[in-house]
Amino acid sequence: MPAPSDAAMEEIRTLVAFDTTSRDSNLDLVAHVERRLDALGIASTRIPNAEGTKANLLATIPAADGSTDGGIVLSAHTDVVPVDGQAWSSEPFAPEVRDGRLYARGSADMKSFLGVVLVQAADMVAQPLAEPIHLALSYDEEVGCVGAVDLVDEL
Repeated sequence: MPAPSDAAMEEIRTLVAFDTTSRDSNLDLVAHVERRLDALGIASTRIPNAEGTKANLLATIPAADGSTDGGIVLSAHTDVVPVDGQAWSSEPFAPEVRDGRLYARGSADMKSFLGVVLVQAADMVAQPLAEPIHLALSYDEEVGCVGAVDLVDEL
């Protein structure tokens, strides 16, 4: 598998640095993603939890004909499991590359995927898409896919 581009690695490092432990808020990360999408002209909808402390995010890149129905969904969750009581050899929210591998909480599940999608979004917008591409981000996947319920209702 090829290494991520420099732009993708930069975005992954940014995302991993957000401490989105499942017991805490993910709103700073969601705001970051909203800004990235907005800069590309991609509208997004924030779907907050009842307390307003966490949010899902839904965004769509329309097909070339303007259609937003159907298409492909790229889904990711924004929360990570706690690091309490774990013996980390480096700071879990300060990404570090050692021996060609990225070490940080969330780097493999799912912030690297999200980082690559955000970097590739510019290419997606520039293409005459046959079908729309939807980006669906949820909160609290690590504690039972709690946020996905509201996300599915919105879809």
